[in-house]
Amino acid sequence: MGRLATAERVSREASDNFVFQRSLLAYEEAAGRVGGDVLEIGTGTGYGAELIAPHAARFVTVDKHRPDPPVEESERVRFKRMVVPPLDFGSGSFDFVLSFQVIEHIRRDHDFVREVRRVLRPGGSFILTTPNAPMSLTRNPWHVREYTADGLRELLLGEGFSEVEALGVFGGERAMAYYERNRRGVERITRFDPLDLQHRLPRVLLQLPYDLLNRLNRRRLLRDDREQTLSITTADYMLGPAADDCFDLFFIARR
Repeated sequence: MGRLATAERVSREASDNFVFQRSLLAYEEAAGRVGGDVLEIGTGTGYGAELIAPHAARFVTVDKHRPDPPVEESERVRFKRMVVPPLDFGSGSFDFVLSFQVIEHIRRDHDFVREVRRVLRPGGSFILTTPNAPMSLTRNPWHVREYTADGLRELLLGEGFSEVEALGVFGGERAMAYYERNRRGVERITRFDPLDLQHRLPRVLLQLPYDLLNRLNRRRLLRDDREQTLSITTADYMLGPAADDCFDLFFIARR
């Protein structure tokens, strides 16, 4: 079966395609909105830098882990290893801050949002995505919390952002067909948890079992219907006003 990669860091592995294409859409949508000095919080495996950097006068991407392969650095592009919050930048350093699928991992989310606002210039924008809680199929123990659209809006406005545009990433027919197959697969797994231990045990005890089962389930879906898994592209996702049935929240908060 090959090396078991963590399912929490989205990769180009074929079994990740459903999530990978969804993540790419967020970067494509952001690329058309950014300019000037841009900070990305959460480099991940680095694929987003390829899409965002060409649109920025200066692009800085940070993560607590170094991506492998590394981000290709230049005078305009650099990677910095950093655990956040805080953010090791001066106030008013950036025109845009991007953070995709990160805030759900941050314990001190209010401090995180406050720091993002601090490093933005007046009129700058914070573009972020995070899983939409109503669409989660099971507890993800790698997440400290998940957000509803109302909860995320309240957090951003409460920490001083003047305006929030609440969008969501929705799935088209092919994406929803895969989601339904995945939902049935997750139901088959969770039926072996009649005591609902997934919601009772500490997160740290559940992280590795969750990661293992998540990866094995994705690979099973690929094996059972390779065409359905690999046929999904960014065209199978679209942005619209945030609602309970969007996969991810895509918010733009203006300073």
